[in-house]
Amino acid sequence: MNEAVNVERAAPGAAGGVAPAPGQPRLSRTLRPRHVAMITIGGIIGAGLFVGSSAVIAAAGPASVLSYAIAGALVLLIMRSLGEMAVAHPEVRAFTEFARLALGHWAGFTVGWLYWYFWVVVVPVEAIAGAVIVSRWLPLPEWQIGMALMAIMTGVNLMSARSYAEFEFWFSSIKVAAIITFIVVAASFALGFTAPHGPTYGNLVQHGGFMPLGFTAVLAAVTTVFFSIMGAEIVTIAAAESQEPARAIAGLTSTIVWRIMTFYVSSVFLIVCVLPWTLVKPGESPFTAALDTMHVPWAGTVMSIVILTAVLSCLNSAFYVASRVLFVLAERGDAPQWLVQTNKRHVPTRSVLLGSAAGFAGVLAAILSPGAVFAFLLNASGALILFIYLAIVVSQVRLRRAREAAGAVQPALLMWLFPYLSYLAIGGIAVVLIAMAVTTDLQSQFWASLLTVAVALAAYALRRRTRPRAGA
Repeated sequence: MNEAVNVERAAPGAAGGVAPAPGQPRLSRTLRPRHVAMITIGGIIGAGLFVGSSAVIAAAGPASVLSYAIAGALVLLIMRSLGEMAVAHPEVRAFTEFARLALGHWAGFTVGWLYWYFWVVVVPVEAIAGAVIVSRWLPLPEWQIGMALMAIMTGVNLMSARSYAEFEFWFSSIKVAAIITFIVVAASFALGFTAPHGPTYGNLVQHGGFMPLGFTAVLAAVTTVFFSIMGAEIVTIAAAESQEPARAIAGLTSTIVWRIMTFYVSSVFLIVCVLPWTLVKPGESPFTAALDTMHVPWAGTVMSIVILTAVLSCLNSAFYVASRVLFVLAERGDAPQWLVQTNKRHVPTRSVLLGSAAGFAGVLAAILSPGAVFAFLLNASGALILFIYLAIVVSQVRLRRAREAAGAVQPALLMWLFPYLSYLAIGGIAVVLIAMAVTTDLQSQFWASLLTVAVALAAYALRRRTRPRAGA
C-alpha cells in the first residue's frame, strides 16, 4: 500500500500520529466534555455573526437566510469528514495530520503551517478589534489596549489548557445566552406579541420581495457567510486534550448543524422579520438595529459587550490553536525541536510565546502600516481556510478508499452517501474559491492566499532537500 495512506503504521496516543516515548513532552488530558462542547460553539459564533451578517443581509435581502443555510450545509459536510477520520484514526491527535496520513508528509507540512499562519494572523486582528471596542470606554490609545489584551491572553494560555477552556466556556456561554435571548425577544416582536402595531414578519416580502436581488446574489453571499461560520474544526484540536478525543469529536460533529441552524439561520431570519432589510447597513451590527427597532434599552451598549466577548473568545482560541498546531509540527520534525518543550502543566510554552510574539508584531504592523504590511498579511490568509478544508475532504476520500481496499472495519461514524456528498463538499469548496477569484473585492485575498500556499510548498521542498527523510 502507498505509504501516504498506510493506516496501520501510526501508534495510538500521539499528538501527531506517533506515540511519544516515556518522559517525552506531551499535552494534557484535562478538558471535560462541557469545555469541548463550548469550544465548538465558540469556534462557530464570532463577530462574523454579530457584525458580519450585516453585509450578507445587505447583499441578499431576506433570502440571506438561504445563504446561511447553504454555507452551513457545506460546513456540516466538512465536519462530518473530520468526524469520520477522527473516529477511524484515533491515533491522529491534530486534524492537520490527516492530510499527512492520506497524502504524504508534504501535505502534513503544508496544511499544518498554513493553519498555523491563518490563526497567527487572526491573533492581531482580534486584538485590534477588541481594542477598538474597549477604547470607547477607556481613554487610552488603541495600540496600548491591544497590547494589554495580547498580554492577558498570553498569560491565560501559558497557565494551562484548562484555563484556556474555562475562559472559552464562559465566553461562549455569554454568546449563547445573548443569542437565545435575542431569538426569544425578536420572535415575540415579529409575531406581534410585543410589537405596537402587530406582527412584523411582513418585512420578509414587503421591500422588493423575499429575494429582491435574485438567486445569484444569494449564491454570491455564501462566500461571505462561509468565512463568518468557519472555526468549527477547532474542536478537533481541543479534543486532543480531552480524555476521549474520538468520542468528543464524533458527538459534536453530529450536532453541529443544529447549532449552526439555530444560532445563525434563526437569528438572521428574525432580524429580517423585525426590520426592513433595506435599513441594515454593512459594517454595523444588525442585532443592534433590530434591538433599537424593538425599543430595547441600552441596545448599543449590550451588543458592544457581546461583540467584545466574541472578539476575546476568538483571540483566546487563536492563541490556543496556533500553539497546539506548532507543537504537533515540531513533534513531526517540521518545526524546530525546541518548540516541543512543555511545562509541568503540559503547556507548550515556547509555542505559545512564539505565537504571542507574532501577534504582538502583527498589532504593531497594523498600527504603523495598516495599509501595507498588515493589509498584505491579512489578505494572504483570506482563502487559506478554504484550501485547508479542501485538503480535509480530499484526505477523507483517500483514507476511506484505503480502508475499503484493505478490507478494514469501518468506523461507527461515516460520511453520508459516500462518495457523493464528499464530492459535493469538494465541489462546493471549489465553487467558493472560484467565486473569490472572480469577485473584485475578494480577488486580492485569493491570489495572496495562493501565493502563501506556494511559499509553504516551496518551504517543504527546501526542507526535504536540506533534511531528507525516508518516505518524505
